[in-house]
Amino acid sequence: MNGCDEVYDFIVVGSGAGSMCAGLVMRNAGKRVLIIEKTGLIGGTTCKSGGVMWIPNNPFMQRGGVPDSPEQALAYLESVTGASENAPGATRERRLTYIEESPRMIDFLLQNGLKLERPKYWPDYYDDRPGGSKAGRTVVAQLFDANELGAWKDKLRPGFNPYAATLEETLRLKTYKQSWAGKKLVMKVGLRTVLSRLLGKKILSCGAALQGRMLHAALKAGVEFSLDTPVQELLLEDGAVKGVLAQKDGKPWRAGARLGVLVNAGGFARNAEMRAQYQPGTNVAWSNAAEGDTGEMIREMMRIGAALGQMEEMVGYQTTMAPGVENDYVKPPGQSLTAAPHAILVDQSGVRYMNEGGSYMAYCKGMLERNKTVPAVPSWAILDSQFMRNYMLGNTMPGSKKPQSWYDTGYLRKADTIEELAALLNIAPATLKATVERFNGFVAKNDDADFKRGARAYDNWLGDPYHKPSATLGIIAEAPFYAVPIVPGDVGTYGGAVTDAHGRVLREDGSAIPGLYATGVSTASVMGRFYPGAGCSIGPAMTWGYLSARHAAGINS
Repeated sequence: MNGCDEVYDFIVVGSGAGSMCAGLVMRNAGKRVLIIEKTGLIGGTTCKSGGVMWIPNNPFMQRGGVPDSPEQALAYLESVTGASENAPGATRERRLTYIEESPRMIDFLLQNGLKLERPKYWPDYYDDRPGGSKAGRTVVAQLFDANELGAWKDKLRPGFNPYAATLEETLRLKTYKQSWAGKKLVMKVGLRTVLSRLLGKKILSCGAALQGRMLHAALKAGVEFSLDTPVQELLLEDGAVKGVLAQKDGKPWRAGARLGVLVNAGGFARNAEMRAQYQPGTNVAWSNAAEGDTGEMIREMMRIGAALGQMEEMVGYQTTMAPGVENDYVKPPGQSLTAAPHAILVDQSGVRYMNEGGSYMAYCKGMLERNKTVPAVPSWAILDSQFMRNYMLGNTMPGSKKPQSWYDTGYLRKADTIEELAALLNIAPATLKATVERFNGFVAKNDDADFKRGARAYDNWLGDPYHKPSATLGIIAEAPFYAVPIVPGDVGTYGGAVTDAHGRVLREDGSAIPGLYATGVSTASVMGRFYPGAGCSIGPAMTWGYLSARHAAGINS
C-alpha cells in the first residue's frame, strides 16, 4: 500500500447487487469500506431488472408455511445445475454453500432494516424436476420512496417500471382484458401512482427498489462511494491484492485496501470484442445490461492470474426488436410473448423446435443451438388475431393499432392465411401450414406431444391464467395472421473469474489469489450453465458479496 492516496479496509469495484451488502458487513464489523463505481450512477444492471433473488428455504417461505428444506433445494440444484459440464463455478461445495448461506444473507439484511417480501407464487423454472418448488423461492424488495435517499436519489440508476406497482402486480397487469381482477388491479395501481406523485413521493419498484433500499442502508451505515471512477488496475504487493489504481477527477488515484478488494463490476455484455470471442452469434445491441458492463475487470483479474470459466454463457432473455427500440432503456421482452395462447415460435424453415415457455436462458440457448444447423436467429413468432386482441406485443397494449413503421419496415408481417404469411417470411407455405396444424392438434388434446409446453407450472405462469383449459396452449386459427422476429437477447453474461466457497478468486492451479474476491456476473456462476429460477444472478451476487466481506473481515460462520 506504499504510495496510496488513501487507504481503506475493503474496496468494492462496482455497485451492482452484492456490493452494498458487502459494505454493510464491513461496516457492521467496524471497518472502513469504499464502493467504486465507474459510471455516474449506482446500482448496475440490477436496477434495470426485476430485482428478484432466488433464495432456497428462505425465511419468508418458513413463515408462510411453504415447504422447503436444504435437502429439497439440493435435490433441485443437483437435478438442474448438476448437468453442467466444464462449469468450475458450479462445484458441489459452492452449491451447498449457497443453499446454507443465502437464507442467512437474507436474515442479515432484515436485521439491518431492509424491507423485503416474498411474491405469493413464482414457480421455479424447472418445477417438474426433483426438489422443484411450484410456489417458488423468490425474495424481492418492498416499494421504496427514493426521496429517502436525499441528495443521493439522483445518483441511483433508474428502474424500468414507472408505476407504483410491485413486480408481482406488474406481471399481473397483463390480465386486465381477461378479468375484472385485472381491471381492478389497473385502477389500484393507477390510483396509488397518482396519489404518490401528488404527495411528492418518488416510488421505486423492482430492481430499483432493491438497490435503493440497499443504498439507503449502506449510506446510513457509513459506506463510502466514489462515482465516475473507473478502475484501471489491481495493485499487487508481495503477490496479494492490496488496492486499485483508478481514474478520479481525470487523474490517477491509488486506493489501498488492507483486507482486500471485491470485484463486482458486471460481465462483458456491452463489449463486442469479448462477445465475438466467447459468444459468437450474440449481439451487444440486443442486451439489457447497463452500459458499464464492458468486461475490463474480468480481463484485469485474468491478467494477474485468475482462472476464467463458463465464458460462453449468458443470461439469455429473448426479445423482439421493433423499429426504434435499439436505444430503449429496456428492450421489449419476448419471454411471455410466445408462451401466451395463440402463439408459437418457428425457425426460418417454418419448423417449431422448442417449448416456448420455460427458462429464458434455456430459450435463447435453444435458439443459438438450433441456428448451428437451421437458420434460427432471428426466429419467428407466429400469432393470430386472438393473440393480437388479448395480449401485449412489444410495448404496445392488447388490441391497439400497431405503428405503421412496423409494417413499412417489415418488422410486423400480416397476412390473411398462414400460407400467405409463410410467403412473406420466405418459408415454404406447406411447411408452416403443417407446423401450425400440428400445434393446433396438440391444443385440441391439451397436450403438446412434441415439447410438453404447459406441463410445468412455470409454463402456465407465463401464460394467461384465464384462458381455459390451458393457460399457454391456444389454437392459431383466427385471421389475419401475424409474425414478428425474436432474437436471443440477454440481461448479462454468466461467466467470469472462478471463485471458491468464500468468494476468493482462484488461479488455474486452484490456489487463491490473496486479497482478491469476486461476485456477481464478474464470476463463473454457481448455477453453471442453467438458470433454475427467477433471481439466479442477483441471489448469488448478494450472497457472495456477504460471504466475501465476512471472510475478508475474519468473521466466522
